Amino acid sequence: MSPAGASRSLTPVSVGIAALVVLADQLSKRWAVSSLSDGHVVDVVGSLRFNLTFNSGMAFSQGRGVGPFIGVIALVVIVALLVSLRRNGSMLSAVGIGLVIGGAIGNVLDRLFRAGDGFLGGAVVDFIDLQWWPVFNVADMAITVGGVILVVGSVWSGRRQNVME
Repeated sequence: MSPAGASRSLTPVSVGIAALVVLADQLSKRWAVSSLSDGHVVDVVGSLRFNLTFNSGMAFSQGRGVGPFIGVIALVVIVALLVSLRRNGSMLSAVGIGLVIGGAIGNVLDRLFRAGDGFLGGAVVDFIDLQWWPVFNVADMAITVGGVILVVGSVWSGRRQNVME
């Protein structure tokens, strides 16, 4: 199979993973909003607890008010990753891209449809609280894990090419 054929066959993997991430993210946020809106906190195990917060800024609740800018950047990243699906042929990159795209879409949906001022002015729902790290959500986890997979895959691919030369 040609490299172009191989990458096309992996596109459904990325799209499927992205869809699963969006589904899990939105369902978990729906649960958090409906179950934790009264302000109570659910202790799970150790320092892990569910604690509802809303983030109108960027990562770690920094940059309040720049949510629309972050939303536009996320949309650009989504498009760029969708385009890159045609060029990446490894299963590892397909998984990483799917995770990042799904996480970005999940958070963009919050910015689009949660109450806020103007285009992409809504706040992202965060509820996973480790108490020693900023509160986050399923989409944030997917973006982080997907990004790590893409970096590791890129380094691994570069090392394999150097060995083969």
